[in-house]
Amino acid sequence: MNKRNRYNYDNTDSLLIGGEKKSLNYDAMISALLADKTRNRARRIEQLNEIENPDIREWYLNQDDYGCLPMPAAGSRWQIIPNHKNGSFYGIDACTENFCDLMEKHPLYVNPDDAFAGRWMYFLSAMRMPNIWNPEFPYTELEKKLKKYSIISGIGGDAHFAPDFNIGLKLGWKGLINKIKYHRDRNGEDKINFYDCHLRIIYAVQQWIKRHIEAAEELISHEVDDQRKKNLSNVIECNKAIIENPPSTFRQALQWVIWFHLASRTFNRDGAGGQLDELFRPYYENDIASGVLTDDEAVYLLSCFLISDPMYWQLAGPDPETGEDMTSRLSWLILDAAAELNCSLNLTVRVHEKIDEDFFDKAVRCLVKYKNAWPRFSGDKALVEGFMKNGYSKELARKRIAVGCNWMSLPGLEYTLNDLVKINFAKILEVSFDEIMSSKSSRPGTEKLWSIFKKHLESAVDVTVMGIKHHLKYQQYNTPELLLNLLSHGPLEKGLDISAGGAEFYNLAIDGAGLATFADSMAALEQRIEIEKLITWEETARNLSVNWSGNEGERARQLMLNSERFGRGNSIGDKWAVKLSSLFSELVISKSDDNHKFIPGLFSWASTIPMGRDVKATANGRKDQEPISHGANPHAGFCDDGASTALALAIAKVQPGYGNTAPMQIELDPSCAQLNQKDNIKSLILTHFKLGGTLININVVDKETLYKAHREPEKYPDLVVRVTGFTAYFSTLTEEFRKLVVDRVLST
Repeated sequence: MNKRNRYNYDNTDSLLIGGEKKSLNYDAMISALLADKTRNRARRIEQLNEIENPDIREWYLNQDDYGCLPMPAAGSRWQIIPNHKNGSFYGIDACTENFCDLMEKHPLYVNPDDAFAGRWMYFLSAMRMPNIWNPEFPYTELEKKLKKYSIISGIGGDAHFAPDFNIGLKLGWKGLINKIKYHRDRNGEDKINFYDCHLRIIYAVQQWIKRHIEAAEELISHEVDDQRKKNLSNVIECNKAIIENPPSTFRQALQWVIWFHLASRTFNRDGAGGQLDELFRPYYENDIASGVLTDDEAVYLLSCFLISDPMYWQLAGPDPETGEDMTSRLSWLILDAAAELNCSLNLTVRVHEKIDEDFFDKAVRCLVKYKNAWPRFSGDKALVEGFMKNGYSKELARKRIAVGCNWMSLPGLEYTLNDLVKINFAKILEVSFDEIMSSKSSRPGTEKLWSIFKKHLESAVDVTVMGIKHHLKYQQYNTPELLLNLLSHGPLEKGLDISAGGAEFYNLAIDGAGLATFADSMAALEQRIEIEKLITWEETARNLSVNWSGNEGERARQLMLNSERFGRGNSIGDKWAVKLSSLFSELVISKSDDNHKFIPGLFSWASTIPMGRDVKATANGRKDQEPISHGANPHAGFCDDGASTALALAIAKVQPGYGNTAPMQIELDPSCAQLNQKDNIKSLILTHFKLGGTLININVVDKETLYKAHREPEKYPDLVVRVTGFTAYFSTLTEEFRKLVVDRVLST
C-alpha cells in the first residue's frame, strides 16, 4: 500500500523493541506485533508437539491460524473441572463452571504496541478430547451405520454458525444482562438456571476485562516512553468505557467484538465473523466526522484487530434491501490494514453485478502482490438464487454471508452445523463395488453399480440426517452455546439453547466429499472395461484387493489412472461427477421438513486425509488409505493444458445449487499471477461466478519454495497457504498435511 503521512506526533522519539531501536510509529508497532506473533507461533508449535496423543496433536496443528498465545508451562496450566467419571464435563452447569473458572485464571495479555487488550490460549471444548460427546446420550447402533459409510456426523460439533455482533454492540454487556433478567422473569421457573448460567458467563467476561485494565494500569506505571504510555492509556480508557456500556467509538466497537470473540473462541472454537465493513462503518464515520479519528489511525486499529485472530469476515456485497453495493471507505481501509500485516487472514470479497470495480481490482491486486492467499472471493448470484430455492426471500438470501471456511450463515438467525457433516462418496463406492462383485445373480456393469451406489447413498443420507437430529436433541446436554446464544435472535427470548429450538431457522449443512474419486473411478470402469475392453471387472477387483501391487497391478493402475477424468471437459468423468452432484442434492433436499432445511454442499475441509484412511484402493488408480479428492475439485493433475479454465468450468457444473458452496481451490504460480496479469485472474473469477460458482480459494505460491518449506518448515515460519477454506502457516501443518498441499501445487 502507499505510505501515508500518518503521524500526528513527533516521530523522532524512539523505543527499544526486541532489543532493536526503532522509531515509534504505527508501522513499527505493527512490525513488533508481527514479530511477537512469529515467536508465539513457534512456541505454540513446540507445545503441541509435546502432546502424546497423535490424533489430538494433529487436530490442533492442522487447523486455522487462530492467533492464540502459547500456554503457560506444563505444571501451571489450567485444568478442566470434570463432572463425569470419564474425566470430561457436560451440560450447562459444568460448561458454565469450567468457563468461569478459566476466565478467572486465564493469563492476561496487554502489549504497549497493541491498540487492544486480550488474547486467548485455551480450547475449552477440545480439552475434553477424546470424550467430547456426553455418554449419557449414546447412539451405538447409529454409530455403526455412520462408520459403515465413513460419515463425519457432526454429533457434538462446536459452533459453526455466526453471531449477530450488532446485538452486542447495541446493548453492551450491561444491556445483555438486563435482557437476560427481563426474559428470566417472564419465562417460568424451569428456565431460571438457563438464564443464570448465561449471567455467570457475562460476569466472568467482565471480570476478565477488569483484570486486563488492572494489568494495563500496572504496566503504565512502569512505562517510560511517552507514546507507549499514551497507547496504554487509550487501552485503559477504551476498556473502562465498554466494561458495561455499549461502545460509542470505532476503537471501542473493535475492542468489544474482540472480547466477545476471544471468549467465544475459548469456549468452543467459534470463529465466525460478519460483514466487517458494514458492522463498524457507523462508528468509523462518526469518529471521522467528529475529528477524533484519522484514516491512518483507523488502519492501525484495524491491523491490531485483524492480528488478534484471523476470524472469517466478508467485505462488499449487495445491500440486503436495495441490492446496491456496500463497499465504503472503510472497506478500502480494511484491505490497507490487511496489507500492513500481510499474514494469515480470512477476508472474503463478495462479488456481485454492482460491485465497485476499483475495489474488486484492489482486492485482486492484494492477492497477487502479497501472495498470502487473501482475500477469497464468493459469488453472490449463485448463492442468493440457490438459497432462495429453499423458500427464502432475496433479501434474506443476501444476508447469508461468507463467515467460515466454506460456509455461509445468517448472522444470529440460524443454526447450521456448517462444515461439520461430511458424507464420504469414495467409501460408499467401495461398499457398492464390493457388493456388486460379491453378487452371483448378475454380471457387473457401471449402470448396475450406479444403481447399487444410489441405494447406499440414500441410506447414507438417511443415517446422516438421523445423526443430525440426535445432535439437535441432545447437544444442549452436551455443550450448550452459552456465548453464541447471547448474540442470536431467539435463545434469550425463548429460554432455549440455539441448538434446541432457540434459532429462527435450522438450515443444516450436509457436505459431500470425494466427488472426483468417485467420478474418476466410474469413468475408468466404464472406459477401460466396458468401452475399450482392456481389462475385466474381475481383474480390477483383484488389483484393488492387493492395492495395485506387482508389475501387472501397476500397469493396470496406470491404465485406470489415465482414463477420461473429471475436469477434462465433457469427459466420462465429468458426466459421472454431474450425475452424482445432482443425485446427492436431490437426496439431501428431500429430507427437509417444516422445521429443518437440509442443504447440500461439496466440501471436504481438511478431512481428505482421515476420510481417505477409511477407503481401500479405488478404481481410479488411487491406492489404499491415500487421501480422497479435495472438495469439488478434480483430482490433482487432471489436466495438462488450460487447467485454470478447465477447473472453473468443471466445478461450476457440479454446484449443488441451494445456497451452500462447492468451492474452487486453485493454485497459481507467481509467474502466472503478477500485477500485469491481474485482469486475467479477474476474468477467471467473474467467469466462474457467471457459470454458477460459489466460492474461490486461491493460492499464489512458488513450487520450489513450497517444496523446500516442506523439507525444512522451520526455515519458512511466515509462509502462508490456504489449505482448504482456511489459511495456515505452512510450518504449523503436520508432514502429512504439508504433503497434501505440496502434491496439489506441484501437479498444477
